[in-house]
Amino acid sequence: MTSALRVFVFLSIAVPGYAHHEFQTFVQAHSGRPVNCAMCHTSADGPEGTGPGQIGSLDELERERLNRARAAFDPSPVVDSPILNDFGNLIVARLGKRRILELRSNPAVLATELGNESDLDRDGIPDAREYLEGTHPLMRHHGAPLSLFAHELRANAFHVVMLGLATIITLYGLISILRGFALKMQAAANAEDH
Repeated sequence: MTSALRVFVFLSIAVPGYAHHEFQTFVQAHSGRPVNCAMCHTSADGPEGTGPGQIGSLDELERERLNRARAAFDPSPVVDSPILNDFGNLIVARLGKRRILELRSNPAVLATELGNESDLDRDGIPDAREYLEGTHPLMRHHGAPLSLFAHELRANAFHVVMLGLATIITLYGLISILRGFALKMQAAANAEDH
């Protein structure tokens, strides 16, 4: 057996991946959207395996980071698991591993416990709401279209108002020029008639 295969077998048996499919199943059923492990993990295929972002691909320092994150049974401001993305690390940091395990039987409560303060992708939709809606909390343009539009409108309100004013002024000027031409044409026609 090769050494890489031994490491993978050891990690598969001795260090379970701790993927919690109950959350993914809940989000899919609640939102009606297909959701994969990439909502919380660095790999869309989840933590188990040898691909990038999976347990079998971790070097020694990454395994130490993983073990420190797994030891965060209580909320901790410092969680940096190499198999979790920023949203997954946020969940562990805010709730702690113990509470996450408790919520497996009621995944809907996760959104309530996360609260509405966090918006990792800064798209105006709180991460907890994106969890419930099945949109990705780390992808800025992945969310309910109306909510994204409203956020962009608020964020760019000054520019929208300035663009509206510029359009009105331009149209007013164009109408004035056309009226001026019409008056000149009428005056020229009147002068020819005399």
